[in-house]
Amino acid sequence: MKFGVVVFPGSNCDQDCVYVLKDVLHQPVVVLWHQDTTLKGCDAVVLPGGFSYGDYLRTGAVARFSPIMEAVNRFARDGGLVIGICNGFQILLESGLLPGAMLRNTGLKFICRFVTLRVERTDTPFTNRFQPGQVIRLPIAHNEGRYTVDAKTRKTVREQVVFRYCTEDGQLLEAANPNGSIDFIAGITNERGNVMGLMPHPERAAEPALGSSDGRLVFESMLEALVCR
Repeated sequence: MKFGVVVFPGSNCDQDCVYVLKDVLHQPVVVLWHQDTTLKGCDAVVLPGGFSYGDYLRTGAVARFSPIMEAVNRFARDGGLVIGICNGFQILLESGLLPGAMLRNTGLKFICRFVTLRVERTDTPFTNRFQPGQVIRLPIAHNEGRYTVDAKTRKTVREQVVFRYCTEDGQLLEAANPNGSIDFIAGITNERGNVMGLMPHPERAAEPALGSSDGRLVFESMLEALVCR
């Protein structure tokens, strides 16, 4: 299975994703430049973290207009697997592939540390390797990670939540919500389930030497979903 990792001006987590897919999972990987107009036959696409286009206007607001995003949009509409990590999540929101928006963290400061998450769904292509209710440990690194959504959409989004910020024993307490996201939301899918965005970085927690290997299960889930197609 071939994975594509999109690189925008300002991306800084692209090589981390390439490393996990190529050297940890031993899968073919192609780097897709933001000016490319095709996905070069990829079976899944990764929008990595970073600061695409310097986060001008809003995070992800400029990247959504990149030529590559037309191909990503078509791919997603056709059922292709797309994952957006941190800045990639923000780009998916701006592109309309996922509902909602990002605001600045409640503390108005950049946060870079490990957090604990509760797995809310295991019936998606991105979480099939997890256990329901499993508490995992992944790092975050963002200034605008406070997920929000309007009242009308909030009801439907609850069915699409895959990860929530939580305490080490799985409780949803405000002290465990690092950025003030609505309903403790750390990651969601679209209604169809083939597009996922999350603020934590699974690629930075794919080996024990990094402090956690929980993130590896996200990519292994994608691989299993592709193999079973």
